[in-house]
Amino acid sequence: MTDTAHTAQEGGTTGTSPGAAPPPQVWPALRAADAPALIRFLVDAFGFEENVVYEDGGLVVHAELSWPPGGGVMLGSSRGSDADEECGLRPGAFSAYVVTDAPDELCARARAAGAEIVAEPHTTDYGSRDFAARDPEGNRWSFGTYPGAPRKA
Repeated sequence: MTDTAHTAQEGGTTGTSPGAAPPPQVWPALRAADAPALIRFLVDAFGFEENVVYEDGGLVVHAELSWPPGGGVMLGSSRGSDADEECGLRPGAFSAYVVTDAPDELCARARAAGAEIVAEPHTTDYGSRDFAARDPEGNRWSFGTYPGAPRKA
């Protein structure tokens, strides 16, 4: 097996060629007091796409929201238990940076959908165009054009 074709079980990438970015394999996870409402908000305000939602007795046990350019987030209903606390998954305690090509337009969309804008669109000293917002659960979402540092060869 080559260095660039490790299996997922080995913690490597699958099917990537040298120098190519691998497909997203890190999916941040969060809990929500009202997961169905948060899912709706993330879709309407920020443009995530609902991929799957599994419910049991009114609770979202697992949901995946895809970010159109790649990656996404997983979330579920808070069970109000020590298990949530042990994992550090208290509702409203999440923060993420999401890459977008259109931060100004996305900020306007988020504002129109009721997001609390906590940092207006601005250009950073490293050239990224960013803004930040809070969802109804209190999670902080930062959006910007910075795609991360180039990968090492």
